[in-house]
Amino acid sequence: MSKRYADAWSAIVDVLVANGVDTCFGLPGDDLELLRALDAVGLDLVPCRDQRNAMYMATGYALQSGRLAVCALGKGPAVTHAATGLLEARESGAPVLVLAAGAPERRRGSGGFQELDQVAVTAPLTRWAHRVGHPDRIVPATVTALTRAVGPPSGPVYLEVPDDVRTAEVLVTGPLPTLPEPLLPESVPVAPGPALAAIRASRRPVVLVGGGMRHRNGGGAVEHFAELLGAALFTTASGRGAVDEHHPLFCGVAGLYAGAPARELWASCDLVVSLAGRLEETVVEGGSPWPSVEVVQVNIDPGGLSAEFPGPRVLGDARHAVLGWARALDEDGRAGRADTTGAWVNGIAVARKAMSLEAEEELARAATLPGIRVAELLAALDATASEPRVLVQENGLQDMWSYGFPFRVGGGSVVPSEQTPLGFGAAAAIGVKRAAPDHEVTAFIGDGAFLAARADIAVTAPAHGGVLYVVLCNGGYGWLDAQRARLGLDAERHPFTRPGAPPPAVDGPDLRCRVLRDKAVLTEEIRAARRFCAQGGTAVLMVPVAPDDILPAPRDAEAVPQ
Repeated sequence: MSKRYADAWSAIVDVLVANGVDTCFGLPGDDLELLRALDAVGLDLVPCRDQRNAMYMATGYALQSGRLAVCALGKGPAVTHAATGLLEARESGAPVLVLAAGAPERRRGSGGFQELDQVAVTAPLTRWAHRVGHPDRIVPATVTALTRAVGPPSGPVYLEVPDDVRTAEVLVTGPLPTLPEPLLPESVPVAPGPALAAIRASRRPVVLVGGGMRHRNGGGAVEHFAELLGAALFTTASGRGAVDEHHPLFCGVAGLYAGAPARELWASCDLVVSLAGRLEETVVEGGSPWPSVEVVQVNIDPGGLSAEFPGPRVLGDARHAVLGWARALDEDGRAGRADTTGAWVNGIAVARKAMSLEAEEELARAATLPGIRVAELLAALDATASEPRVLVQENGLQDMWSYGFPFRVGGGSVVPSEQTPLGFGAAAAIGVKRAAPDHEVTAFIGDGAFLAARADIAVTAPAHGGVLYVVLCNGGYGWLDAQRARLGLDAERHPFTRPGAPPPAVDGPDLRCRVLRDKAVLTEEIRAARRFCAQGGTAVLMVPVAPDDILPAPRDAEAVPQ
């Protein structure tokens, strides 16, 4: 049995379809044969105007769905322009296949049009980067790329198809190769060792959930483990959405974004169990100092295990570790742990109550101030939201409010990794909506991020709308302006912001843009925007914000001026 393809794109698309891919994002180069191949099998291309945004969309799709995303690029500067998106996909562990054009194989080294060693550019940013040198290698290379993207561990891969290989006929003899069959034991015994011993001995434990637990917490395995352990449950920023944020043990995002009562819990814990996350600086240096306790780390990626902390490190799937540890704790019996961790669990409840009271006080204070405050905006968004829903976030100075507990809890969440590239959330929301069309998708972003993605928001609105953009407008880059103020630099000479100046509106029948300044109409304007989105339109609410409207936690951590 054999199959003949007219060109490489047709063969690649056939492999993609055979492995369940249904969407492609991107901005192809001069050759549009890829579009013809996609059309032939009924696959969509979500068109983009900026290669970075194409990568962000694909990453958002992959993070929300847990499935492979595909991003198509041209060559040369198209690849270098997408590099920031590749960096974000790598750091967030998003399974993204990048398909790029390349200068002809027969003219390598001649200095031809847009010739670049693209594999050298992309290799540090991907799990695998490969240039296909012969038509016979097209299908095996595509299957290898898919295998490495899905992992474990998952991440972006880069596959380059030179122009002369792309246009050659591809002959495949025998059936298409398939991806490896995963072996996924759901409950495994855990051999006695230092990790389990540390867990059993702890009396004031904290469980820290990283982004690698996304789509790995079926059945509430982490919450069940935390209950058995009597542990305070935190996430990293990237871990948002992996656990139930309404759970009575959940205390919010750790580190820089944690409220004072949560930081006090951290300071008095006797063990940290880090699940599938990186212990980067916003987690370990923000807020109060990291306690001098053992850290049990578990990660399927050796690169995610830090040697900077004392305590056992476990190389493996965090879900399997949690299931095994929970089984061991169950066998130990719950009564004994309840007797020794009861005071700690009560302390968790007290901290949660204190943070809720602080949030209520903040909202009461905001009501007395002119203009719309960010805490009020988040409260109105929560009050008008439906289920299922997901909030897609940036990581600028004022959109950090959405990281604070309990100013925003519940629903799904997609956030940038610790790389925090400008515009990620604004563009990723389009991919998230494509992955979850039945979800209410809200992008909570700054005006700098909105401008970075503005062209793609406009061009995708007619066919790929449904996203509500809530844009915090300070006229630029609030974080940089805060650092300028901290150093006493002159605002006129270094104008990072123009407070209260919304960016230019986007127009079109599929777009609804409003500037919100009046508290009295805030809730109704959000409801109207949500109705427009429910009909497939894209709504943009621009909200001028005051420079001093900053989440208290980073202020307390002295990350921004007092």
